[in-house]
Amino acid sequence: MQNYKLGEYIRQRRLDLGLTQEQVCAGICESVTLSRFENGKQTPSRNRINAILQRLGLPDDRYYALVTPEELEIEALKKEIVSCNALKCVEEGFDKISRLEKIAKPDDQITQQFILRSKVLLGGLDKRYSNDEPIQMLLQAIRMTIPDFQLDKIEDFLFTLDEMKLVNQIGNAYSLSGDNEKAADIFYRLLQYIRKHLPETVTSNRMLPLVLYNFARSLDLSQKYEEGAKVARYGKEACIKYGHYQVLHSCLEIEAECDFFLGKKEESVERYREAFYICKVMGYEDDLQIIRTEAEKYLNILF
Repeated sequence: MQNYKLGEYIRQRRLDLGLTQEQVCAGICESVTLSRFENGKQTPSRNRINAILQRLGLPDDRYYALVTPEELEIEALKKEIVSCNALKCVEEGFDKISRLEKIAKPDDQITQQFILRSKVLLGGLDKRYSNDEPIQMLLQAIRMTIPDFQLDKIEDFLFTLDEMKLVNQIGNAYSLSGDNEKAADIFYRLLQYIRKHLPETVTSNRMLPLVLYNFARSLDLSQKYEEGAKVARYGKEACIKYGHYQVLHSCLEIEAECDFFLGKKEESVERYREAFYICKVMGYEDDLQIIRTEAEKYLNILF
């Protein structure tokens, strides 16, 4: 799509949603830059265009494919860093982060934000940070693009997909530090935001099932078993409805544990069996062991 047409499309989408230029581009670029782009007079960087599209609830790469060699190198390094996290290659991941830090511009808030997020994720694998450090790093990261961000007003802001991932990550950081009540509140607020702002895009990303799982987990750890089981069921249903199965077994495991503590042993047995066989098919060995341990401890079941 030609750039001026993309600018017109963004302008129309923004007006349809009743948003000002300042609301859409806050923390991403100046409103004058967005105005020039909407009028076909300027083309912001790929990072900024993608972030604007995400805030408008639109997929990014479908509409915009113009990149410079520098942007291609940055995007390639980002993908490699994400892969290192998935494969738990911590040292290699930090080496690639160092390379990215050398080529990323200081005023490229989006890439700088990605760097901080990635450090927290990789650092969590080898436990190099104290309990409080990840929370402070993640808050610093999100305030690069949303300077006024507050955890008790999550519903009041407009987020890109990466910013939503950051909020989710902050919730997980609080849970890992032992503050599951705070984590549950963060996930609840993020869930309200997703349901309000992303009715068109929940099928194109994993945020809804992921947030439901994390919310259920924090409720379970807070011993709010009835609420935890209910939210876990919603997570299971979202996984199936939207075809995102990565956390399906985890939602089933949370539901199983909550059901056990609610005295629903038959339901708990069935959920553990479902979770176990999904893990077995998917090859999730670590999660298989968790399910084996819980099922044996609670219900004397041997898988």
